[in-house]
Amino acid sequence: MAQSSIEESYKARQSDVVSALRNVLPLHCVLFQEEDTRPYECDGLAAYRQIPMVVVLPDNEEQLIAVINVCRSMQVPIVPRGAGTGLSGGAMPIADGVVISTAKFNKIIKIDAFSRTAVVQPGVRNLTISDAVADIGLYYAPDPSSQIACTIGGNVAENSGGVHCLKYGLTVHNIFRVRAVTIEGEILELGGEALDAPGLDLLAVFIGSEGMLGIVTEVTVKLIPKPPTARVIMASFDHVVKGGNAVANVIAAGIIPAGLEMMDKTSSRMVEPFVNAGYDTEAEAILLCESDGTYEEVEEEIGRMSSVLERAGATAITVSQNETERLRFWSGRKNAFPAAGRISPDYYCMDGTIPRKRLAEVLLGIAQMEVKYGLRCANVFHAGDGNLHPLILFDANKEGEFHRAEAFGAEILELCVEVGGTITGEHGVGIEKINSMCVQFSMDEIEAFTAVKRAFDTAFLLNPDKAIPTLHRCAEYGRMHVKKGMLKFPDIPRF
Repeated sequence: MAQSSIEESYKARQSDVVSALRNVLPLHCVLFQEEDTRPYECDGLAAYRQIPMVVVLPDNEEQLIAVINVCRSMQVPIVPRGAGTGLSGGAMPIADGVVISTAKFNKIIKIDAFSRTAVVQPGVRNLTISDAVADIGLYYAPDPSSQIACTIGGNVAENSGGVHCLKYGLTVHNIFRVRAVTIEGEILELGGEALDAPGLDLLAVFIGSEGMLGIVTEVTVKLIPKPPTARVIMASFDHVVKGGNAVANVIAAGIIPAGLEMMDKTSSRMVEPFVNAGYDTEAEAILLCESDGTYEEVEEEIGRMSSVLERAGATAITVSQNETERLRFWSGRKNAFPAAGRISPDYYCMDGTIPRKRLAEVLLGIAQMEVKYGLRCANVFHAGDGNLHPLILFDANKEGEFHRAEAFGAEILELCVEVGGTITGEHGVGIEKINSMCVQFSMDEIEAFTAVKRAFDTAFLLNPDKAIPTLHRCAEYGRMHVKKGMLKFPDIPRF
């Protein structure tokens, strides 16, 4: 078909979809001009981009159901979108699809101090919940680095974590109930106010499903009491292996810190000029170990952790003396991603999870890959639960550098699988890691994932071509994957 015919067909299809959507939504809630839809072309993974055919911003659940019914009847793919802070391309649009933004679902519906819960809409920002309940001494524990911007709906889609997930858990551990709309336009309620709900635990299946099973309209989150006090240890090490082993030693000692994070020298030197966190920029690795609770509990745990870190070879130990200093220590870790822009035109953030005892081994493997691919890598980790976030630094303006960064990232994920880990911890699979799914899972396992998707979405209209690769794709990947480093990437626009 000639290019002009393809464009005419696309325009006609777009016109039909826009007309149908305008019958169920106010005109200002339907965007289709390129200048209006381009801001939605990618999420936080800007390497993959696609301008959507249409973007809709429903005001309420009734409008959302109407939009879904239109899309289902016209067989139009749907991509749900929150704040767009995701880092795996999970909210990247489809050329002939509709992006449904839940940005207007931004109300806190109810706060119950007695049951320590809050009912919120998916467009409520993560940090907004803690701010709203601070005056009653409660907060919402999961705290992704993007918590000032990311929304609860997106957190549910990706099962987000944060620096305090070691002690307080991921999103899945802090959600009681999810209300969602299925592709059939029906309301689905999963979980409940009680500690357990009757029937299969579909709530755990839904959380982390990346918008492939339904679109969230309401979430009941767990609130916990704010600890009376908290302090952070910053421990320096003269070798990353010592730092990695120290992480395992802390956990082996029976200590579960509120947070246990690791940064290598590249990361520390990248962050320090940006936020002046007070980091030891001469150390090959630093650990941030937080204790929270009563004053007596914190003093005792800080002492125990300090002893473990000293025996593990820490060259220096600094303990925060007040809340301002504690927040300053954490500010560096939470600003690692934006700080990367000070030293590199571009960066590619990976997300894999490994057994804690293999941390040092994986760090050494990443160092060897830096040489192999000729690219630097700044390493930041949720070290306590083995969740890695290597930042591969590159320049997209230099031919071939992004391809090398992709190959570098894919090999890191392969190494994670080799040592008994997984290809993602909290960022999700999206479009970014879809080939890596073929590395970790067998054809039978992928078919089982597909069967779950089919049970919720027979027509495969909700966020299709994300997270779960087709069996054909994995078979093709297996043929192409002759040796480590030879990879077949998605044929989608880049930069």
